Amino acid sequence: MQNDSITITGGKPLHGTVEIRGAKNSVSKIMVASLLTEDNCVLRNVPSIRDVKIVSEMISVLGGTVEQVDKTTYNLNAKNLKLVDPEKLRSVDKKSRIPILFAGPLLARMGEAYVPELGGCEIGKRPVDFHLLALEQLGAKIEHVEKGFHIRAKKLIGSKIKLPYPSVGATEQVLLAAVLALGTTELSGAAIEPEIIDLISVLQKMGAIISVDTDRLITIVGVKELKGFDHTPIPDRLEAASWAIAAAVTNGKIFVKNARQAELMTFLNNFRLVGGEFEIKNDGISFWRGKKLSPINIETNVYPGFATDWQQPFSILLTQTPGVSIIHETVYENRFDYVVALNKMGANIKVHENCLGGSMCRFGSLHHIHSAVITGPTKFHGEEIVIPDLRAGFAYVIAALAAEGKTILKNISLIERGYENFLEKLQDLNAEVE
Repeated sequence: MQNDSITITGGKPLHGTVEIRGAKNSVSKIMVASLLTEDNCVLRNVPSIRDVKIVSEMISVLGGTVEQVDKTTYNLNAKNLKLVDPEKLRSVDKKSRIPILFAGPLLARMGEAYVPELGGCEIGKRPVDFHLLALEQLGAKIEHVEKGFHIRAKKLIGSKIKLPYPSVGATEQVLLAAVLALGTTELSGAAIEPEIIDLISVLQKMGAIISVDTDRLITIVGVKELKGFDHTPIPDRLEAASWAIAAAVTNGKIFVKNARQAELMTFLNNFRLVGGEFEIKNDGISFWRGKKLSPINIETNVYPGFATDWQQPFSILLTQTPGVSIIHETVYENRFDYVVALNKMGANIKVHENCLGGSMCRFGSLHHIHSAVITGPTKFHGEEIVIPDLRAGFAYVIAALAAEGKTILKNISLIERGYENFLEKLQDLNAEVE
């Protein structure tokens, strides 16, 4: 949008249907997996979001092709893969974290890779340490060059790798690097999010041998080559939860087409505990507010725990709940900056350095603001807000939908990174959006 801002007039219940497509955090990584083969790859039910466009441009910079066959289907081909300066990848989008994942496919196909340092939403450090250490353990040599890294390996060798924390990005890095390595790689302490399993499913279709065992152990037996794939990714559980919360906060009812129970179980339990209602159907889930809302305590965690990307929108629902609720964030150390704007709009949220969850977490003694006490119910009123990141952005949208008067939201393009056609969807649900 030209001015990158919208105005929402709150007070209207949302009613209707929204359709969700492939998960943002799955689609982008599967696109990277296409670099592991010279064969053509087909990806279906792809959402029209900025991250897809960004990764498409990055693949093109590396010599690959991304062809949009129809509204939701893409053909990807990386037969003519080439090395480029890290600044060329960085120039596509300085905020993206995707380029570091190109390392594995580039090493497997070309023996070296130039990748820029990480970008992304400002919600925590997200260091590349885990990524680089894993690549080194697979036999790669890493040199820190200006604005990025030069990584080399004539042939990656399978290894036993233990992650100090179940990092989603580092787990994806090992999977993408080890599938064409010589020998077997055992990855312990791995992330097992549904999007990780979806990536593993794609790699298995391509010819990889990967097993997911108990206690977060993933075993990858390296193969000589991989073939193309035809894949439909899992629906976006994070977007589904966002629309569920929007329905409850505005006291409306939304049917989220393609939402699936399996990936949403932890969210559904907490949604029900706070007083939300839902009906699961074969083709989606309907969400609405029950007769009474009740305060609850939430602790974010890696899967199958309560997803950190759910906590920001969920906090809006807790502001409408009578009593005191607590959120303890254990995944990212800097994910409560967004509450300043919510308090400006009328919320009563106090943040703390202490662990206010069931146990001490890795941030407990490091003076990070990682717990929030939310007292409700409170009434929101319209304000002018600048969006800092993707999930906080949609949380502000939900608050604006419940607020009295008009709310101006700036930097709206950040929401477009992960929510397909969200403005059109809001208008279809009866929201007043300019």
